[in-house]
Amino acid sequence: MKNNYSIIMAGGIGSRFWPLSTPENPKQFLDVLGIGKSLIQMTYERLLAVSPNENIYVMTNENYKEMVLEQLPNLSPEQVLTEPERKNTAPCIAYAAGKIYDLNPDANLIISPADHLIIQTENFAGSINTAIASAEKGRIATIGIAPTRPDTGYGYIEVDANSESAPNATFEVQQFREKPDLATAEQFLSAGNFFWNSGIFIWKASTVITALREFQPDLHLLFTNNLNLYNSANEQDMVNVAFAKCEDISIDFAIMEHAKNIDVVVANFDWSDLGTWGSLDGHLQKDDANNALVGDKISVFNTSNSIINIPNGKTALIDGLDGYIVIQSDDKLMILKKENEQRLKEFLKESGL
Repeated sequence: MKNNYSIIMAGGIGSRFWPLSTPENPKQFLDVLGIGKSLIQMTYERLLAVSPNENIYVMTNENYKEMVLEQLPNLSPEQVLTEPERKNTAPCIAYAAGKIYDLNPDANLIISPADHLIIQTENFAGSINTAIASAEKGRIATIGIAPTRPDTGYGYIEVDANSESAPNATFEVQQFREKPDLATAEQFLSAGNFFWNSGIFIWKASTVITALREFQPDLHLLFTNNLNLYNSANEQDMVNVAFAKCEDISIDFAIMEHAKNIDVVVANFDWSDLGTWGSLDGHLQKDDANNALVGDKISVFNTSNSIINIPNGKTALIDGLDGYIVIQSDDKLMILKKENEQRLKEFLKESGL
């Protein structure tokens, strides 16, 4: 695994997990499952199956560096790469590619968000290793999730209509499709040759740099044209200037929608991007009334189909709810109908929160 480098993307603020997730303490650092581990800790442990500890890096906002080191004490400060401002995923990946290539020109990069839920670590490693086999041929590999419902919250990956899907099967990508409306998502599901875009990418650092040079020359000039500045005393100054000047752009728009050498590996593991409180519903233990209760002093009566998260040590008595999300932080309380969860950002904006 000496050539495998994992990059954990951990700079987001997770606003849809309000009120527990805030800009000061975003969801990747939270134990949203109530199991004693945060999402970034679970991600780090999973990636140890494909990369040695010294080859795992975290890309995060400079405000979160100390939180990363506190939660992942086996990492050195040099393994936490910081962005001075949020400019989406393409600049972050360009930064990581330049730095790692300078360390090891043969490096394979495994790009993983910090806030996914993947329990089957052995199966995960198998799918990643299949993708690495594509990456070592100079291709870009991504992990596709076989869809189980016509979800409008994910981008989709289209492959040849004659492809027969199986776990760890590898297909050439025909095209990436934006988040669809419900009717289009239903067509994708029925067609059988579409996968959810997991946002997990595997490619060689050299492949990233080549793609930047071809499709994003400005990003290439800022981040990967002069590799001698990486791993030197001048690295952070150079990176700060690059982030100040670069475009705010996702890796999907910057490279994935232009490149022709992309493979998708069908995931051989259960996956959730944990984008909302509702996405936790299938991963939490339930009582006989289908309530998910996280907290050690919760009493419920005449309540069903609800998610209730109360800090340990705090007492809650709840009666008469059906289909609600109840979340309490130290100083905030949210009581929200499950059916209105997609309106949370709207509610927060209208409330000035």
